[in-house]
Amino acid sequence: MAEASSSGTSELALTEQVQNLSLQAEPEASQAIVPASSKSIRFPLRPGKGKNGAKCVVKANHFFAELPKKDLHQYDVSITPEVASRGVNRAVMKELVNVFKESHLGGRLPAYDGRKSLYTAGPLPFTSSEFHVTLVDEGDGTAAERRQRNFRIVIKLAARADLHHLGMFLAGQQADAPQEALQVLDIVLREMPTSRYFPVGRSFYSPDLGRRQTLGEGLESWRGFYQSIRPTQMGLSLNIDMSSTAFIEPLPVLEFVIHLLNREARDVLSRPLSDSDRVKIKKALRGVKVEVTHRGNMRRKYRISGLTSQATRELTFPVDERGTLKTVVQYFQETYGFTIQHTNWPCLQVGNQQRPNYLPMEVCKIVEGQRYLKRLNERQLTALLRVTCQRPNDRERDIEQTVHHNAYHNDPYAKEFGIKISDKLATVEARILPPPWLKYHETGREKDCLPRVGQWNMMNKKMVNGARVNNWSCINFVRHIQDSVTLNFCQELAQMCRTSGMEFAAEPVIPPLFARPEQVERALKTHYHDAMSILRQQQKELDLLIVILPDSNGSLYGDLKRICETELGLVSQCCLAKHVYKGSKQYLANVSLKINVKVGGRNTVLVDAISRRIPLVSDRPTIIFGADVTHPHPGEDSCPSIAAVVASQDWPEVTKYAGLVCAQAHRQELIQDLFKIDPDPKRGNSPGGMIRELLISFKKATGDKPQRIIFYRDGVSEGQFYQVLFYELDAIRKACASLEPDYQPPVTFVVVQKRHHTRLFANNHRDQQSVDRSGNILPGTVVDTKICHPTEFDFYLCSHAGIQGTSRPAHYHVLWDENKFSADGLQTLTNNLCYTYARCTRSVSIVPPAYYAHLAAFRARFYMEPETSDSGSVASGAAGRGAAAGVGAGGGRSTRTPGVGVVRPLPALKDNVKRVMFYC
Repeated sequence: MAEASSSGTSELALTEQVQNLSLQAEPEASQAIVPASSKSIRFPLRPGKGKNGAKCVVKANHFFAELPKKDLHQYDVSITPEVASRGVNRAVMKELVNVFKESHLGGRLPAYDGRKSLYTAGPLPFTSSEFHVTLVDEGDGTAAERRQRNFRIVIKLAARADLHHLGMFLAGQQADAPQEALQVLDIVLREMPTSRYFPVGRSFYSPDLGRRQTLGEGLESWRGFYQSIRPTQMGLSLNIDMSSTAFIEPLPVLEFVIHLLNREARDVLSRPLSDSDRVKIKKALRGVKVEVTHRGNMRRKYRISGLTSQATRELTFPVDERGTLKTVVQYFQETYGFTIQHTNWPCLQVGNQQRPNYLPMEVCKIVEGQRYLKRLNERQLTALLRVTCQRPNDRERDIEQTVHHNAYHNDPYAKEFGIKISDKLATVEARILPPPWLKYHETGREKDCLPRVGQWNMMNKKMVNGARVNNWSCINFVRHIQDSVTLNFCQELAQMCRTSGMEFAAEPVIPPLFARPEQVERALKTHYHDAMSILRQQQKELDLLIVILPDSNGSLYGDLKRICETELGLVSQCCLAKHVYKGSKQYLANVSLKINVKVGGRNTVLVDAISRRIPLVSDRPTIIFGADVTHPHPGEDSCPSIAAVVASQDWPEVTKYAGLVCAQAHRQELIQDLFKIDPDPKRGNSPGGMIRELLISFKKATGDKPQRIIFYRDGVSEGQFYQVLFYELDAIRKACASLEPDYQPPVTFVVVQKRHHTRLFANNHRDQQSVDRSGNILPGTVVDTKICHPTEFDFYLCSHAGIQGTSRPAHYHVLWDENKFSADGLQTLTNNLCYTYARCTRSVSIVPPAYYAHLAAFRARFYMEPETSDSGSVASGAAGRGAAAGVGAGGGRSTRTPGVGVVRPLPALKDNVKRVMFYC
């Protein structure tokens, strides 16, 4: 369900899903009121445009398009023999059009999706027809040697793609976007770039779109652009953005291997491969396409399936029916006159296991244009980010140049279908929301503060609620840092915490301990036991562990957090060795902010929260949730996804957030454990789940049950809006009803998106009043006109000051709103909350509850036991319910669903850790 898109999910199927989900609840739990049909669910209409803030004009990377007035037809395409490659399919259809356009296709130039669908502007002269074409492989030597392939193509009329409904939707006269019509226009505009560049998803890359940059270990970055047609208030727009991604360098395979192993060529080639090198090479080359270089002009291509276990000199294969064996070395010498130099190296294996084909590495070259899909290492990622990072005026110029270069006005497909696209960036009315006043402690010289351009500092200020750290200790995992240096650093940190407004004991409970990283578990538990043996006599707890880590610490950080938070119930603050020596005051001040919230304090709150002036938050007890799901990296096929939910615990201030995490099925986007029924053989079924637990903890912390819920949900794509809203709103309602039968506080459900491609630029880059120091638009810039949804309640908000590169505004889309927010109300609340992020004195780019949920989910990856994350023991795609860390009585048990795999649960968070912002 998580992978389905709204365009491919029928209204009836969605309704059935919701009804089935409701049936999972026990009869005694009050049922959520679910609409009989999703036709009756509409995402909220825009409640007017916002008016707050100083008006300004910005430019957006949207290029408005006229809606064509053509009669679109869709045809089903069947190609025999069937091939998996879109590239081959496209080559077949291109040949068909070249040969039959005038004679059989009525002169039409069709657009093809590379799979099963063909679109035309007007009908073809038939409803069904069969064609035969021959493809000749390119670059395979002389005409006599070239391989010819024959294909049979059947084209049948399937439907008419009606643009009338798209026009009605854009005019606000129809609620649902006609996805098919949008898809056709997208396919039409992709035809030309697909023939010119290397397509990757919705993006196109080329080595000619900018300088290739080496990323190391046989990879390089290519520049490209993203392109997508979007419905907006001004009609259709083409969204264009620049991007970079990693490709495999088109090197001779031996050269690639030398780069991959990152050693001198002489050193690599002069000796047999070690087992670890062999594994690394096999992993990097599996699935990569190569061409042979030993046959002159005949450059046949193959896909690598593996490496041979034997060295090339030992490899033999049968050359006739009698089973006569010949060595690979002999064969290459006799057949091609080619002497293999590196006979102690393995061969590449191409083809399948039944008919293996051996190719010496030195006769193979990697085919250009293969995107690297695996995880980049830190050095490669840093190099790629450096390439991607562009100042706003440079990015705007590149986008304009791309549009100019693509020349959509001369695109034969756009002309055929009557699509006209502007060559100017959209000019959009925007507003700059003012920053909120922030409250600090009365004993500081500055009791409140008004941020300037998204920033402020802690000078002359004290935390509004400084926490108390009476008992702390320190472990150092860095050999060359002496005990006296460790203690001195800790004392300076303690002093900074006191200066910032905390109560912090000057001396540790026991002297700092040096320990070796490989003994992290024993060291932590021994040190904790030693400290607690003193504190238990005084009936006290250890409030904080300060940890000094090597600058490159591998799995040490993750192991430490897992042990502290799920086994010892201990809050920790890690500091890297490089900062211990520098002892920068700014660094210590930043760390003190993190420590304060980890031990239960608050750094700052909104003045409007204290004075009860926040609309739809201050008037009655309101809980603000943040939720996110993080998925494993591509290639990690067995890892579960991790869901995290945080919720405010300190109404009316809405600054302090408790967090819960759970593991769930691989790449499952819907959060499984928002509400659940735990079977208990003794007490019967008992309701549980993350929402319920956080509602209960809110009541304990504030004395009130929430009378309003605001739910910020991160990481949901447009195609999943319906499913996520149906499933998760239903879970929220069930969780509320499980506490009291008639308890149904009004809910506002807002999706937060950062992974979109809309960029906003200052109208005049030279006007210092309209840009920040990085050249980006000012923090607080909000857009809810022109480039936003034609009718629904959404807006773009750039809430942060840029540091480097081009800022990306967050996109907020309201999917449900029983609290009836005005545009100004939700935009101002969201912007103001961005100034309450606990870890720094800057406004942040997405609303803090969503940010905290992301941090908590990322932290929980470290809780997975090593065999879960590496060995593939979790069933891929299992639909079993997730198991939350610390949720309900069964936090440590697997939760099974009949007939499906089981997701191994995360170890439960200790209660004292759950109550504080441990993830900061």
